[in-house]
Amino acid sequence: MKVSIIVAKAENNAIGKANGLPWHLPSDLKHFKETTRGHHVIMGRKTFESLDKPLPGRTHYVVTRNQHFNVPEGHAVFHSLESALEAARAKELRTVFILGGAEIYRQALPYTDELIITEVHANPDADTFFPEFNLNDWEETERKKVDHRLTSDEYSMDFIVLKRK
Repeated sequence: MKVSIIVAKAENNAIGKANGLPWHLPSDLKHFKETTRGHHVIMGRKTFESLDKPLPGRTHYVVTRNQHFNVPEGHAVFHSLESALEAARAKELRTVFILGGAEIYRQALPYTDELIITEVHANPDADTFFPEFNLNDWEETERKKVDHRLTSDEYSMDFIVLKRK
């Protein structure tokens, strides 16, 4: 099973503010939707709660220490990232996507085979940041540039795929 982190992060590693995104990037949302649709996604409770409802076309595994947390039918709660990954392996999934937040990303990095990063060319004010990682452990295999002047995006960005060496 391939474990992929998917994240939009700014040049200062910002990923969130007040349990939301610090930007408006329709191109990134489209990229995210196309990449994760039809797959299982793993996220922390706060990330799940930031959604209005479960993302369509995806099975959500929510990681929380809250023993009483419930999710809609068809989705599941786990009390550790490792148990969520083990459940995904038991289902013989081809790929599982890690959606955050910061603590789940930090815990998932050692298990991750692929990083799908939207590198946002900005340094927004934020309260949540993607964890530091050693770029030398990764090989860039794809990069696509998006110029905000040609879209309705607030900032320019690069879609990058990194594979673990």
